[in-house]
Amino acid sequence: MLEVPVLIARAGDGLANKSVHDLRVALRRCRSMADGFRTVDPDKRWKKMRRLATSVFDSLGALRDCQVMMEWVEKLGGVDDPVGRDLLDRLRQQESELKQEAENSLKNFDGKQWQVWNRALPLRVRRLPLGSETFQTLALEKLNAARKLQAPALKTLAVPAFHRLRIGLKKFRYVVENFLPQQHQEWKDELKQLQDMLGEIHDLDVLSDAVLQLCATQPVDERKRWEKILHAEREARIERYRERMSGSGSLWTVWRSALPRGEAARQASLKRLQAWSSYLDADLQHSRRVARFAVWIYDGLSRIGVLKGAQRNDRELLRAAAVIHEVGRADGDKNHHKRTESMVGRLDHVAGWTPGDMKAMARIARYHRGALPQSTKLGDVPSDQRNRITLLAGILRLANALDDDHDGAVRRIAINRSEGFVILRAEGLQAQSALAEKIAAARHLLEVTCGLPILVRPLTKGRKTQKR
Repeated sequence: MLEVPVLIARAGDGLANKSVHDLRVALRRCRSMADGFRTVDPDKRWKKMRRLATSVFDSLGALRDCQVMMEWVEKLGGVDDPVGRDLLDRLRQQESELKQEAENSLKNFDGKQWQVWNRALPLRVRRLPLGSETFQTLALEKLNAARKLQAPALKTLAVPAFHRLRIGLKKFRYVVENFLPQQHQEWKDELKQLQDMLGEIHDLDVLSDAVLQLCATQPVDERKRWEKILHAEREARIERYRERMSGSGSLWTVWRSALPRGEAARQASLKRLQAWSSYLDADLQHSRRVARFAVWIYDGLSRIGVLKGAQRNDRELLRAAAVIHEVGRADGDKNHHKRTESMVGRLDHVAGWTPGDMKAMARIARYHRGALPQSTKLGDVPSDQRNRITLLAGILRLANALDDDHDGAVRRIAINRSEGFVILRAEGLQAQSALAEKIAAARHLLEVTCGLPILVRPLTKGRKTQKR
């Protein structure tokens, strides 16, 4: 961000090829930084900064394409080449017009606002260390998205498909460059080579269109000769790309092996959700206590045989829902549980979690308070998943009630089973208190789901009983 105003001033002096390129690279990095931090930090200034950077970036796009095409024409065409001479003449004319448009855009750049953001935004990123799980999961998501774009590109060889692949790989590259310094040190050369390769394919595609549009009056044989040259250059780069990125030994496999997998991916994604929640939740200590209580209740019920038919990821899903259950308070307390469901539902795909997991997480968090979940409200949830969501929401509701005053009065809990009852003892709970009354009301959903009454009692410090 510090470089951008300097590069704008430099580019404004004639809009030379290198100056335009350097400015677009700086702006692209600012945009990718904003995209990365926006995945966890909802501050609207990230979006505004990105929008301003994009407006300048886009205003230079046509000029940059024009200048790159001129370089290619000089490289591929000879002095006596009629199509080459015609192209250069027309491109020079276009360049002059595009420079005027770009100059107007640079003059309209709001440098004062940019400096304000440059002072404020860095203060928001200090809690997110480079190389953290948050950025590892972001890189994994960009890697998976880019890899899916390769098959249609190599199968069809279509221009739009290769354009999408180039953009997808570029997004992955910038996440690695900006946020994962260790991996970037190992992968930077290969990433640059691949990006250059795809960039040249893009350049050749743009130049092919220019030949068709700008050289229509040239002899057909000359145009076809150029088309053949450009096609050969494109095919050579596609083949080199295919050799590097296809098969079991491709770079995709190398990169994927260095990022979280399986259980590690889910745990890393949980860290990302925690980071996201930290920017929205004004009382992180409360959410952490609730998450701890929820896991203790789940483990205790599992130990005494109450949880039957639990699914493999239920414990993690419950913990994640507890971590994010208060994010809706960012826009006020009223109906914050409903806003939480909506906000979680809008999250992009999180590595290691299926869309079904994310929907379940949103519902579990939504029902940590308020009206009980009714079948009509779970109509879009598969029938075999409804009891799962209700059970975990019941646990979260009770865990939330244990810290309803947000003061940490309840310090630990113990769960046992006796004579057809589940007994939950809470250290720090006063039997005759408003908190005890709230806990008694909150246990109802879990009682109905488990089919057992739950008694909540104080836990004295000297009492020997299992916590889980």
